[in-house]
Amino acid sequence: MKEEAVLVFRPDGRAVGLYTELIDLSAIGNLTIQRASNIEFDNRLQAWRVKDMKGFAMFTAPTRQQCVDWEKLHFAWVAESMAG
Repeated sequence: MKEEAVLVFRPDGRAVGLYTELIDLSAIGNLTIQRASNIEFDNRLQAWRVKDMKGFAMFTAPTRQQCVDWEKLHFAWVAESMAG
């Protein structure tokens, strides 16, 4: 699977997107990074879950990689919609 990086630039000049090392983001200025979610294994369900920072389950899958893939798609869409 080819990895992609998506940055959306807001009208105020700030970039929003998922952190990746595909682009040296420090080359464009100081970084402010906030965690958007956590991927954790749910022992009761025997499945991986993407949870927001309040602990709300956003997505569940049998493999961690499926959660990572969903997380990338979801937050790329969120960043694009925020750029509006």
